[in-house]
Amino acid sequence: MTSRRDFLEKIAVSTIGLPFLSFANTACAEAEGPVADGKVLRVAIMGLGGYGTRVAEAMQSCTRAKLTGVISGTPSKIKDWQSKYNIPEKNCYNYENFDNIKNNPDIDAVYIITPNGLHKEQTIRVANAGKHVICEKPMANNARDGQEMVNACKAANVKLLIGYRIHFEPKTLEIVRMRMDGEFGKVKFFQGLSGFTIGDPKQWRLNKELAGGGALMDIGIYAINGSRYMIGEEPIWVTAQETKTDPAKFKDGVDETIQFQLGFPSGAVASCLSTYAMNNLDRFFLTAEKGYALLYPSTGYGPIEGETHKGKLMHPHKTHQTVQMDEMAAIIFDDKKPVVPVDGQEGVKDMKIIDAIYEATRSGKSVDIRM
Repeated sequence: MTSRRDFLEKIAVSTIGLPFLSFANTACAEAEGPVADGKVLRVAIMGLGGYGTRVAEAMQSCTRAKLTGVISGTPSKIKDWQSKYNIPEKNCYNYENFDNIKNNPDIDAVYIITPNGLHKEQTIRVANAGKHVICEKPMANNARDGQEMVNACKAANVKLLIGYRIHFEPKTLEIVRMRMDGEFGKVKFFQGLSGFTIGDPKQWRLNKELAGGGALMDIGIYAINGSRYMIGEEPIWVTAQETKTDPAKFKDGVDETIQFQLGFPSGAVASCLSTYAMNNLDRFFLTAEKGYALLYPSTGYGPIEGETHKGKLMHPHKTHQTVQMDEMAAIIFDDKKPVVPVDGQEGVKDMKIIDAIYEATRSGKSVDIRM
């Protein structure tokens, strides 16, 4: 059995044949917790790293989603999760045999929390096994791969949702409501700042094949997505500039810092920054004819803090991933329509913008965006 760590070390040396490589992962889980009257979504988590652990912990407070399985390439992690979450052996899989979830009635959906470059293949395999897919963002390395994921899930008649936890965050949704109700008037400008100083230079986030890029893919996507739901339109053009001060750490195809500007049909513009080289950057600002909105921090794990021209936003904080998973259960089972979409096509839209931003950094020209 190959561990995830071994796999990542090998892929860093050679990325030839990436689609055919697999993690050897084992997994399982059964969480005990409150159950709502509605049908409960039974979820297997694929990828038991830091964020997978955060999601698992948050799910202990869910009322409509329950952790019932795991998929991992690290046997020791599987054992730990089995003990912590009381996961039966029959719900544990590795990256070579997880197609067998097709025959497991204890699993309704798989939450894919692995490196970006693996999402496409894993999503298609889960869909072919007849299970719903929840995929972390960014959904893929580019829009083409993302669309293939959407098509595969549609063909298999399963839902594909993207892990946009902020789409369910109450202060964010209050600003969206105010914008939709006309309380801001015509939106003029949005600013999105997203960044932090990244550490270990050998991690997968700095590997082009696994990450698809650099800071833009990992953290800049928040500003991209935020510009869309804060302004309420889809961008039609982008300009972008890349700055790289450490080429040894940020190799070709892995961006350190990108500034980008988006234009929207109404004339609104967005100015955004994505970086792996600066801290204290987690801020959204919107200004319009009748007022403004500010979120700072805007996309961290919380609590989110915000205000508008009407005063401070006082909505209580609840763990984002808990709310997300309960809401996704309602989307899958009840066909609930969220205020801000989280479906696969929403993910493809962000990928189209990311593709255009990278093209703009290479060409130095304004690039049209066709959504």
